[in-house]
Amino acid sequence: MKKTIFYFIQSIIIYLFFLISKIIGLKLSRKFFSFIFVKIGRLFKSKKIILQNLDKICPKASVLEKELIINRMWSNYGKTFIEYIYLNAFRKKSNHINIKNKKIIEDIIKRDKPVIFISGHFANYELMSMELTKANAKLATIYRPLNNIFLNFFMEYLRKTFVCKNQIKKGLNGVKEALGYMKNGYSVALMVDQRVSEGSKIKFFNYNAYTTTLPAQLSSRFNCDIVPIYISRKNDDSFEMEILDPISFSEKSKGKKELVTKKINEIIEKLISRDPSQWILTHNRWK
Repeated sequence: MKKTIFYFIQSIIIYLFFLISKIIGLKLSRKFFSFIFVKIGRLFKSKKIILQNLDKICPKASVLEKELIINRMWSNYGKTFIEYIYLNAFRKKSNHINIKNKKIIEDIIKRDKPVIFISGHFANYELMSMELTKANAKLATIYRPLNNIFLNFFMEYLRKTFVCKNQIKKGLNGVKEALGYMKNGYSVALMVDQRVSEGSKIKFFNYNAYTTTLPAQLSSRFNCDIVPIYISRKNDDSFEMEILDPISFSEKSKGKKELVTKKINEIIEKLISRDPSQWILTHNRWK
């Protein structure tokens, strides 16, 4: 009961923030919520997790360097939070984002063969699937519902309406849904940077971490490529999205989900290492 009341109050506050944001506009909202998140973020219990994560990701970074990474991460977090209410605007325009290696997407669409898109929680990660669907890619995305039931229905509405209409809830039923979409020629996109309970222990920044093996399993079953994607926020709050070269695994690798997953983890490591402040550091990845 206490948790339900907490979620209800939390959702009211967030909806109020969204309303204020629509009144003051995107530019001012970004500045305001960037400031708020930087100031209050350090008060949350996740501060300890963030420091532990940074010790693993960039152990040689100085205290000052880590402080700068944390502040930039919270700034991005605040901006991404308030940008949810502007997803409809991002859907309608294209001058806010530069897409590198767009031809890879065009070739995938032309071949009309499904692939597995993988990424992590970088910058405003919702924009990656949005841009794929704007390019007319046949796509379904796997997501984890929010714990807050009063907020989740609205977030699902935003995702289905402006990001990708084919949303698959994480879990066993979700796996079955993903298989159905792929059988019908749809590509599947999912985040592979967070801890899962049903995965395998795979090295991630030299530490064992429970990691989803679903991309490896889907790639093996449908004999399809895995395509990594990265997105970063620039100083002017525009974005750069990069489509990396598709990965085709050899016959020897197919069926060896741990081997393929290890390769995927190595890719995500490199993307995080480009700029750790672009990644959501609050998640307890190595729990």
